[in-house]
Amino acid sequence: MLTLLLVGLAGFLAQLVSGTLGMGYGMTATTALVVFGTAPAIASASAHFAQVGTSLASGVSHWRFRNVDWRAVGILAGPGSVGAVIGAVLLVSFSADFATGWMSVILFALGVYVLVRFAFLRVGKLITEKRPGVRFLAPLGLVAGFVDATGGGGWGPVATTTLLSSGRLEPRKVVGSVQMAEFAVTVSASLAFLAALSLHGMDFAVVAALLIGGVLAAPIGAVLTRRMPPRLLGTAAGGLIVLTNGWQLLGALGAAPVVIALVYVALTAFLVTALLAALRSMREERRINALVGEDGVNAAAERARR
Repeated sequence: MLTLLLVGLAGFLAQLVSGTLGMGYGMTATTALVVFGTAPAIASASAHFAQVGTSLASGVSHWRFRNVDWRAVGILAGPGSVGAVIGAVLLVSFSADFATGWMSVILFALGVYVLVRFAFLRVGKLITEKRPGVRFLAPLGLVAGFVDATGGGGWGPVATTTLLSSGRLEPRKVVGSVQMAEFAVTVSASLAFLAALSLHGMDFAVVAALLIGGVLAAPIGAVLTRRMPPRLLGTAAGGLIVLTNGWQLLGALGAAPVVIALVYVALTAFLVTALLAALRSMREERRINALVGEDGVNAAAERARR
């Protein structure tokens, strides 16, 4: 019972991250399950089964608010589903030790990417007139789907951040379209895991706990989207994933305790630096926004006098 409660808490936290940032459910949920001793393939499969429900609810919500570009969804979903099926089959075929090391590498790299992006980089770019086409979206969907299935997460960090940084679609439609396409990718990955595993080792009580935790967190995530600074939450979430999977990765490599201690001192220092950088960026952005607001007020007053 305690394990199920902890899994439910993991699903709750994963959905808080995903609902606020538009990414991170799979990474967070899979990381927690691996830490609890779940085999990598089972952890990824469980996260994907639970995510069928959360991704559908999220996609429908974005559709209702007109945040979906159906052309982008159609191009992303097909290759994404193919990549997810290939990734799921490969992950199941890996040996337990190799799968643990592989998943730790993927999740660690994704955690570093999310941390660096939200702590040190600009969150987005101006929208260009050039629309995303098949040559851009199809390979992106294929890679994102493959990484998502083999790493237990990664669709959002790969697809959302790449599409956002391209500046070819409005940010709200980037998040909405990626979330809607994720439903098809998640269903495909789940069916592939179902066929490859034949339910061997699956614990649907764990899936239910993840799903219930995610559903409970969904409305809170919507509120946090308006209240919680994305830079701070993204940096903290990325740092947590890095610290957790760094431990798993070093263990898989057979690192000595002294090496593990030194690496974690360095990782902790890096995380503190990233959090300070995120706070500085937030203050700078607020200062710029305040200046823009003051300029807008002054301009309006000048027009009123005229």
